[in-house]
Amino acid sequence: MAIAFDHHLHTPMFFFLMNLSIVDLGSISVIVPKSMANSLMNIRSISYAGCVAQVFFLVFFVGADFSLLTVMAYDRYVDICQPLHYEAMMNSRVCVLLAAGAWISGILYSVLHTGNTFAISFCGGNMVDQFFCEIPQLLKLACSDSYLSEIGVLAFTVCLVLGCFVFIILSYVQIFKSALRIPSEHGQHKALSTCLPHLTVVSLFVCTGAFAYLKPTSSSPSALDLVVAILYSVLPPVMNPIIYSMRNKEIKAALRRLTGWRFFTQE
Repeated sequence: MAIAFDHHLHTPMFFFLMNLSIVDLGSISVIVPKSMANSLMNIRSISYAGCVAQVFFLVFFVGADFSLLTVMAYDRYVDICQPLHYEAMMNSRVCVLLAAGAWISGILYSVLHTGNTFAISFCGGNMVDQFFCEIPQLLKLACSDSYLSEIGVLAFTVCLVLGCFVFIILSYVQIFKSALRIPSEHGQHKALSTCLPHLTVVSLFVCTGAFAYLKPTSSSPSALDLVVAILYSVLPPVMNPIIYSMRNKEIKAALRRLTGWRFFTQE
């Protein structure tokens, strides 16, 4: 809301941040409210339709989230490494197309994975060893080799994600090189303070997600599976607002103008 209503924040970086905040809100709303309700009411069930919807929306938001993080890495690269071309390369039309591409890619991932997952037959019981309907845990319940097609799709998706991750890493290598050439210490600090937290969250998201979806599934539930699921599905949406909003002077200034709130800083 701060970005939408404050014209000072109508820049490509904050436009992508607004999209990221919407995706994060949707992502964490897919699994956390249901798991909290189950815990409070002491139940452990979810309907088949609810499980389908949970898989669809979770994959959709996670896919869109990672696509937006990739786009934001490109935006930071152009801004810091090619500042003279930034306005031409990241005009409003390009920004809208990049954001739309991120949302559409999330939908395509979701349709592909949800269709493949629930096209198989389940005969291994109805106990999902996770606090939400996670695809690897659902595949444990499959009763035929038809689940191999979904495993192939998962492997392809992980390879695609790792390719985007390599692109993000290379973008930040160039950003760090350019930041070190900035004469002022303040400029270096601003560039690095923006990029290092971004890179940390992306690395956590990719590493834990790849581990969860590529490791062989065990017959019995483990605490490690639960921890890894939290790290890739819950922690990034929680951390992104802290990294991109609560630490951002422009966002805090916009909130102060809109609400009259006072923010305090500590040395």
